Amino acid sequence: MAGIRDRTPLWVQTRCGLEPRTLAALTVVLVVAAGLAGGYFWTGRPEPVRAPEPVRAAPAAVAPAERSGPEVREGAGPLPAAAPAPSPPPASSGAKVVVDVGGKVLRPGVLTLPAGARVADALRAAGGVRSGADLTGINRARVLSDGEQVLVDVPGAQVGGAGPGGGPGGTGGGGAPGTPVSLNAATVEQLDTLPGVGPVLAQHIIDHRTEHGGFRSVSELREVSGIGERRFADLEPLVRP
Repeated sequence: MAGIRDRTPLWVQTRCGLEPRTLAALTVVLVVAAGLAGGYFWTGRPEPVRAPEPVRAAPAAVAPAERSGPEVREGAGPLPAAAPAPSPPPASSGAKVVVDVGGKVLRPGVLTLPAGARVADALRAAGGVRSGADLTGINRARVLSDGEQVLVDVPGAQVGGAGPGGGPGGTGGGGAPGTPVSLNAATVEQLDTLPGVGPVLAQHIIDHRTEHGGFRSVSELREVSGIGERRFADLEPLVRP
């Protein structure tokens, strides 16, 4: 303690008037406080912090449904998917056609068949054709239209075309002399034989028949362009649906 006191400046000894033991304890406290302060400032100094490395997300797995979508090209939009082909509308189960089957069949007469029936179905419904009947020119695969007449091996019956504008094979558009001309089966040439009907008006009748699915009555002939009241009055007794 005497050594510490001797090293203490004289003015401190004089001003403080401390005992040597007290002065030594105060010196120890100051040294400890200085050490603690130094340690505090050392531990609180700023330290460089390393930035965390960026984490890359793993690519998401593409579901099978997504891979089957439209192809995407770089710089272009998605390719348009092909539109499904429209399905034909189903035929009405209750639709019917009425046809007149005559000639060399076992049971000739007016028959009611399902819509979409063909000439072969009409012949079967009439009991079939008689033995030795000539079926040349009859298109048995043609679809029937309502109100037409199918004649099998009838002398004088004119054979029409197989399309919707003409009569079926073996179907008389005009028939025998004095028989009304069928608006649903006659050809342009057969309609041209009517009074006041030329090739142009005959074609108008065919076009109207095709557009509206046939004539349901003779009165619908008035709707054809070029047929007025007077001309209709002349044609009414000469034609039938």
